[in-house]
Order: sequence, then structure tokens, then C-alpha cells
Amino acid sequence: MILECIVENERDAIQAEKMGFSRLELVSAMAEGGLTPSYGTVKRVIESVNIPVQVMLRPHSYSFEYDEFDWLSMKEDLKVFSDLGVKGIVFGCLRNGEIDQALLEKVIEEIPTFDITFHRAFDELKSQGNGLEVLCQYSKHVRRILTSGGKGTAYEGREKLQQLIVLSDVWSGPEILVGSGLSTENIPELHSFLHAKEYHFGSGVRKEGSFANGIDQEKIDFLLEFFDGK
Repeated sequence: MILECIVENERDAIQAEKMGFSRLELVSAMAEGGLTPSYGTVKRVIESVNIPVQVMLRPHSYSFEYDEFDWLSMKEDLKVFSDLGVKGIVFGCLRNGEIDQALLEKVIEEIPTFDITFHRAFDELKSQGNGLEVLCQYSKHVRRILTSGGKGTAYEGREKLQQLIVLSDVWSGPEILVGSGLSTENIPELHSFLHAKEYHFGSGVRKEGSFANGIDQEKIDFLLEFFDGK
């Protein structure tokens, strides 16, 4: 079982690793849904933990559509990531409600050895089934898709998530990383329904549900005990 935690800084990253998380998603500006973190933050986090770190590549929060100026900026970020020893990114790109394959291919060409999580831009697709089929073509590089099944929360989108998990398994596609609104209160029911292999946690494991606060040890202990042996 893979449990991923959103972190915004070195302190959170160290704490999340010690508490037992399997992987980190490093972002800035969670109030805007997560943007590319600073050079200093990426460097400090990469040097401070041993578990995998997926770094957000997202230059703005206006949409998931990017122009040539955005690409040139992201290209520079990717060069910096590579120099710092980053091995994975979180990235998503759309064009008219579909996967922007041209841009995705540019990103892959720039960092061919990176592990890519296609993020929740996936939840804004016209057809998630078609989107999954497209991403299956890139499964050597796009290892997982972070999604709530097109709904505000994973619990609300659980039926679609179940369909995506089945389809991805049949098509040998990217793993479905279940995220959005996960908490110790709903994860038992959600997991019994989905039996997913990867879950993505954010404010639901924070003290008082806020990124301004640290990660709640009692909540993590509950999750580790619940998933032990599953």
C-alpha cells in the first residue's frame, strides 16, 4: 500500500517520512491548488528525506492549459529539478478538455527518466475514459494518475474511481492514485469499496485540517494500523 502526503516544506517532509508515509508530493501555494515550489524548498527537501518526492510542475493556477511562454518557464524548472536530483514530478496539461499530448511529450522528452504523476487536471477532462486511454500510451513515463473521479472529493467520485481502477488494470495503464478529501473518517469505507493501491492525503491528516499546522500523529497511526497487511 502506498500512502502519499502533500508537503510544502522541509519540516513537513521530514515529519511525514518519520511518521511512515511512502511518498511525498512537494508543492507550494496549496490555497491555489498547488504550484511549483521554490528552488530552495526543492533542494532542502530532496536532501532531507529518503522516500520518493514528486515535485509539482505548475507555473500558474489560472487553468491547466499552457502556452509557449509557460512551457519555456517549465522547461527551465525541469532543468533545475534534474540538477537537484529530483526523480519525479506531478504534472497535468489540457487542451480544449482533452489531454495536451503535444506538451506532455515535450515534458517527457525533456526528462525521459522521471517518474510522472498526472495530477487532477485529469478531473477536468470531457471524458476520463478517453483520457485514461491516452495516458496508457505514456505509461512508461506517466506512472500514476491523481484523481477524485471527476468529483469534488474522492468519496463523491468513488463509483467513477472504481471504473478507472478496473480499466487501468485491464489496459495495464498508470496506477490510479486516489485523492481529494481523504480522511481517517472516510478511508475505511472508501478502501473497502475501491481496494486501490495508492492514496493521496492532504489536509485530512493535518491538525485541525489546516496546512498551517503539522501532521497529526494520531491520524497517521490510525492509517498505518488500518492498512497494515492490506
